[in-house]
This record gives sequence, C-alpha cells and structure tokens, in this order.
Amino acid sequence: MEGKFLKPGKKPLIMGILNVTPDSFSDGGKFFDAEVAAAHAEKMAADGADIIDIGGESTRPFSDSVSTDEELRRVIPIIEKLALRIPTPISIDTTKSIVAQHAVDAGATIINDISALRMDPEIAHIAAENDARLILMHMKGTPKNMQISPTYTDLFGEILSFLDKAVTSAVAKGVAKSRIIIDPGIGFGKTVQHNLMILKDLDRFKTLGLQILIGLSRKAFIRKIVKPRDMKDIDPLLPIVETGTQAAIAAAVMNGADIVRVHDVAGTCATIKVICAIINGEY
Repeated sequence: MEGKFLKPGKKPLIMGILNVTPDSFSDGGKFFDAEVAAAHAEKMAADGADIIDIGGESTRPFSDSVSTDEELRRVIPIIEKLALRIPTPISIDTTKSIVAQHAVDAGATIINDISALRMDPEIAHIAAENDARLILMHMKGTPKNMQISPTYTDLFGEILSFLDKAVTSAVAKGVAKSRIIIDPGIGFGKTVQHNLMILKDLDRFKTLGLQILIGLSRKAFIRKIVKPRDMKDIDPLLPIVETGTQAAIAAAVMNGADIVRVHDVAGTCATIKVICAIINGEY
C-alpha cells in the first residue's frame, strides 16, 4: 500500500470512480449489479488505476441521503469481491462510520469522507484504529443545499481554515497526519468561478503539507464551459465533456495535484504521461 503513494518526483496517482448507485450524475445505475461493478473496477485497475473509490450514496447537488443498511448492501459485496480479485487499494467513499468500519473489515484501506468528519466524527477513530488513509474534503453545506448560492468572503482562506481544522481534529482522534489527504472539494458548494480559481492556484493548498486529491471528472462547471450557450446542460457522457475533463486534469497536475479522481482511467493515464513528460522535460 505504501508504495502506491507519492514520493517526490513520482507521477500523480489515479483514483478510479465506482459509483454503486442508481442516481449518480454521470454513471448512476450503470454499476448497480455487484458483478458488473466488480468487472468495471477490474477494468479500471487494468487500465492503470492506482486506487478504486467505491461509493454507495450519490453526492450530486440536491441529492438525498440513503440509509446505512442500504449503503452497506450496495458497497460491501463489491469490496469483498475486489479485495480477493485485485491488488489495487480500495477506498470507501462514505460519511458514515458504520459503513467505513464494515468496508475496512471487507478490505478497504482508504476512507474518503466528503464531510471531513462533520457528519460522523467517529470515522477518524476507525481510520486510526485500522491505520487507514483518510481523505478530508471541503464542502460548504451538504449535498442537498451546497449549490444554493455558495458565497465566500475569502475563498482560499476559508477552505484552508476548514481543512486545517479537519486535519487537526483527525490527528487529535489518533490519525497520523502523514495518513491524511486533503481535497478542496471542486463542485461542492462552489460556483464555476470558484472552481476555476481553485484549479488555477491549487498549489496554495500545499501550505498544509499534505497530499492533494482533486475530483473534477465530468462535473457541472466543465459542462457549463463546453456546452452550447443556448443549452442549460449537456449529457456528462458526451465526448466534449471528457475532453474538458482531461484539460482540467492537466491543469490540476501542472498546479500540484497528487491524486486525481476520475471516471475515464485510460484517458487520464495518457493525459498524465504527457503532462509529466512536459513537467520533467523528458519521458
């Protein structure tokens, strides 16, 4: 597991997204069957994913939460299958400590908490007790209300303060700081302008001294930029959305992203190879 994480000069890692939900914005319903989901995860691993991130609850804007039992029913069988079938580290995308504990028991080694311990602080204890890596993301509000006119007086100052407090809280609960990854939360309580500012100056988050994960794959701000002006939105699966995604990934890597969370693993591998060749002046 340790060897999969960044050392200085190494390429950014790719986290492949596996949404086991009926209602995620991009791939809802596609991988609701456990065997289909496992097969897709195996393909992402073969395509070059360094991590598989499994989520059983949609966090798209205005989404509702699901029960703990339902989330467990969705994710645990898949984690159990994958833990036996691929060596790729498995991440559980959840805000519930019970789900996190069952996922770790089933084979997950990373906990991806989009609430940064606000919804269930016990997640930190589970990460500490199991020596799991912990991803803490900034979100203004909740998925239900985060995109209702998000405003900031100081965008970077507020996000940095939020993440610093979350990291301090996790460390106080026993998580080693070196095991924590931060995520500024693209699309989670941000306007298009906020997202662009974060990507442009992503290296400002390096002041926290932690690995930075960025999740922007097929998100609304990309669709708004590439869509025809007379359309309200476009299908996240359109090729132009993936082109926009890869452009944003390139910018994120150029500006300091350590891990990128994506749907298209193979395409992202190619993007990262080219960007790293440019950064290093060689391939």
